[in-house]
Amino acid sequence: MTGRRPRTPNAALAVLLNGHGMSHKGLAFRVNQLAEHAGNATAYKHSSVARWLAGATPKDPVPQYIATALSERIGRTVTVEEIGMDAVPEEAPRGWNFPRGREEAIKGARSHWSGADGPCGAFAASGYVLPVIRWLAVPADSINATLPPHPSDCASTGQESSSAARLIGTQDLKELTDAAEQARVWDAQFGGANWRLSSIRRCLNERALPLLDARQGEATARELFSITAELSRVAAWAAFDAGRSASAQQHFVQALRLARAGGDVEMGTYVLTTMALHTLLEGAPDQALDMAQGAFHRGRRHASRRVLAFAKLAEARALARMGDATGASTALSRAESWLDKITPGAQDSPRLSYVTHGRLAADATEIFRDLRKPKAALGWSQQAGKLSDVHQTRAVGLRMAVVATAACQARDLDQALDHADQALVLLQRVESTRARTYLEDVATALAPWAAEPRTNAFVQRLHEGELTTGAGAAR
Repeated sequence: MTGRRPRTPNAALAVLLNGHGMSHKGLAFRVNQLAEHAGNATAYKHSSVARWLAGATPKDPVPQYIATALSERIGRTVTVEEIGMDAVPEEAPRGWNFPRGREEAIKGARSHWSGADGPCGAFAASGYVLPVIRWLAVPADSINATLPPHPSDCASTGQESSSAARLIGTQDLKELTDAAEQARVWDAQFGGANWRLSSIRRCLNERALPLLDARQGEATARELFSITAELSRVAAWAAFDAGRSASAQQHFVQALRLARAGGDVEMGTYVLTTMALHTLLEGAPDQALDMAQGAFHRGRRHASRRVLAFAKLAEARALARMGDATGASTALSRAESWLDKITPGAQDSPRLSYVTHGRLAADATEIFRDLRKPKAALGWSQQAGKLSDVHQTRAVGLRMAVVATAACQARDLDQALDHADQALVLLQRVESTRARTYLEDVATALAPWAAEPRTNAFVQRLHEGELTTGAGAAR
């Protein structure tokens, strides 16, 4: 058999087995049954599954039997790609490539960010399969991985360039960190389609990526990769918010690969969890669940408690979209527990400042709304308290929209319209396709009261409003 991936631990298969409680013996037994029904004699045991988890790939068509057995267990279709046993293509689809080597990853990042803004196509769940599998298998490049040449090496070979000749200082790293944080704030305040977010691509092309040639020690190089990964992550979320789903996927893949190049498992965990949220909001909660669980398990010994809480929160949201009330409540409780364990005064990265008990309560509102438990949803909204809308315009507006739909489930029209009006006022200030979607969800939830004058007035303001999502938005 040719074209199979090398013998590295099959983390993708491990996540599916562990995440859904299927034993090694149970999987082997079901695979033997499926093979027998197909006219093939097999005698797999729990030890066979252990070898698969270690990286062995059985001959065709056994990988399909494994995928089928997992599909039955999970309740959705699992592909051979998802269990890490697909034939490796010579080259991944453009934009979703996840090179194994660090040097190739740097070249890929330069090519990606120096090119056009990316495709305008729809979200493709399969686009995340290869990157996620490779990150789960190897979340951090080896410390001996190839680094850009040291300036002294360049001078001796006559290959010195302006970027390689200089040393990276703390000021360089601070400027990039500040740029990433400013972009995150702009995204939250003005929406992903706002013109200000175009500065991220310029920052990556003109400042961050050129510095990858200016090595000053392993620690500094790794920090630079992590900061560049965060810039890419912010760019990805902004693209998703602006309705550019395929472009967002490409940006996320770059962010995940750069995090691995920096050996920053915590950053990779954070990026993969954000990718899980993206997948969830694109309508694939089952795949989002696997991604969130994989991020948590890979980051358990490396990531901060705040990042682990974020991963559990994403898991809870995915389970809620799948209608699993018990699972969602359990994951939400564990997210809250991780937040409770944070030592007072602990210095987390500013990029995680929004992962708080207030954020958890706001997300819990949406979780129980999705589970059609309006009483619990409205209760969590009260726990979230009154958030400032100065730098969180979009988040507060989206939350008001969610509360409005929960109030509709509770048949409380007055409360629904009060929050719908607040959502409309706030979300008219941002340039966000996602904001429009949430407001349209409110209008749909209000449909049973379409004859009510106040409902009609809200829908009319929504349709006639100047909610901006494109380049023609007011500056």
